[in-house]
Amino acid sequence: MSFSTLTYEKGDGLAVVTLSRPQWLNIYNVRMRDELWEVLGAARDDDEVRAVIFAGAGRAFCAGADLTEFGTAPSVTVARHVRWERDVWGRLDVLPQLTIAAMHGYALGTGLELALLCDLRLAAEGTVLGLPEVSLGFIPAAGGTQTLARVVGPAQARRLILGAERIDAAEAWRIGLVHRVVPREALLAEAEALARRICQQPAAAIRRAKEAVKRGIELPLASALELERRLAGLLAAERGGPRPASASPPAPSEG
Repeated sequence: MSFSTLTYEKGDGLAVVTLSRPQWLNIYNVRMRDELWEVLGAARDDDEVRAVIFAGAGRAFCAGADLTEFGTAPSVTVARHVRWERDVWGRLDVLPQLTIAAMHGYALGTGLELALLCDLRLAAEGTVLGLPEVSLGFIPAAGGTQTLARVVGPAQARRLILGAERIDAAEAWRIGLVHRVVPREALLAEAEALARRICQQPAAAIRRAKEAVKRGIELPLASALELERRLAGLLAAERGGPRPASASPPAPSEG
């Protein structure tokens, strides 16, 4: 597949999507949105792809959105329509495969919002992360106000969003924003090794476990436990075996 703002490579069960506007620190524009939409659809429908890794070419992962396209629309309504004409974030959020963001240099604004929708996040030493939108008169409108709070908790999310604060990789690891900090030269290799280790597990189990965590966090505990039971039953049916009797504890009784 050939694109102008990214590359898409796959092999041995892994797909690597590399944002590639290095002269502009891989800032996200409408063309990149359209091309990400296409590659996410291709990965979703490809049974050979077990995991998708997102990386950046040059000096950054992604330094934000291209404000010459997204920030100068004639109205907020038009800007929102341009940005959401294709719901790339929605497509990424429900991608059944394991997703990993491998960040370096800068992961700001839209770049960090993309990473927040991934299952796992690795950062190279010295990476700068943040959501600077408030300082520009916007709010993080590609999911950042919601995903960041779910990852690091509302207190840390308020600190980073309201203060438009930038933090380094070490601080990001301390607050749980990234899962691992590695040397820059080892970043992609570490992401690929992590993906391969996880993908040794059965693909259907990874898919259902991912769904349980992602959907369950939005629900009250009793409803989340019921979701877990249903997904365990679906997984057992897909495997052609009996449903595990101890897949989850019974839901709390009403009184």
